[in-house]
Amino acid sequence: MMLPKRIGLIIIVLLISISAFAQNEFCGIRNHSFQDGERLNFKVYYNMGRIWISAGDAVFTANSETFSGRKVFHITGEGKTSKSYEWFYKVRDTYESYIDQESMLPVKFVRNVNEGGFKIYNNVSFNQSIGQAVSTKGIYNIPKCTQDVLSAIYYARNIDYNHYKPGDKIPFNLFLDDKLYSLYIRYVGKEQIKTRYGTFNAIKIVPLLIEGSIFKGGEKMVVWVSDDNNHLPLRIESPILVGSIKVDLMGYDKLRNPFSSLVSKK
Repeated sequence: MMLPKRIGLIIIVLLISISAFAQNEFCGIRNHSFQDGERLNFKVYYNMGRIWISAGDAVFTANSETFSGRKVFHITGEGKTSKSYEWFYKVRDTYESYIDQESMLPVKFVRNVNEGGFKIYNNVSFNQSIGQAVSTKGIYNIPKCTQDVLSAIYYARNIDYNHYKPGDKIPFNLFLDDKLYSLYIRYVGKEQIKTRYGTFNAIKIVPLLIEGSIFKGGEKMVVWVSDDNNHLPLRIESPILVGSIKVDLMGYDKLRNPFSSLVSKK
């Protein structure tokens, strides 16, 4: 089966897909959506035909720490295959971002991937003041206020989506795997959605995806985030080259704000 070998890549593209913020709000935003100790749990499902298969799990945590003399949020995202797949292909992926609490910009990003014994390690330091990213492989020039794949998600959660009209494009810059991407999110509107966790009032967005070995390029993926001050990713759906995937929020701990978008829990 194709999915177990690609679960790490799928998790990364999902991370990209849920990061959305306006260019005119790209710098200087304040955090009001998450706090020290927050934990989010997601389940990844794969479909080829009519059956949805539990293929993996992803966990995101946020902790307040001190790094290089400044207060940061240490964000960790971990992805792994379900136990039923580990005999065939075992995945253990970890992504870390250290985000300056004042500017909400990344200071350091680490990718540590082990997929079936194939390992990738990349360590990136950001110097936002001079527009530079220094990675394990080289030195790169970056635009002002460039985000990494994890910091982008947490930055995006602090955007007021009420400022946008359905159809508006929200551009952003992302540095990942030693490449700079200029992408956008299209704001679709608001609607109620039923997930495996419950029923929510949600904000619906469609990201522009980068064409690759799993996802088709273009606006194929749909993402729903909670319509409250937490802006939690609730569900992600997308076709892939073979079948489709779905990711649902399945649990949380230490939210900063009331989870008022939750209409009813299953």
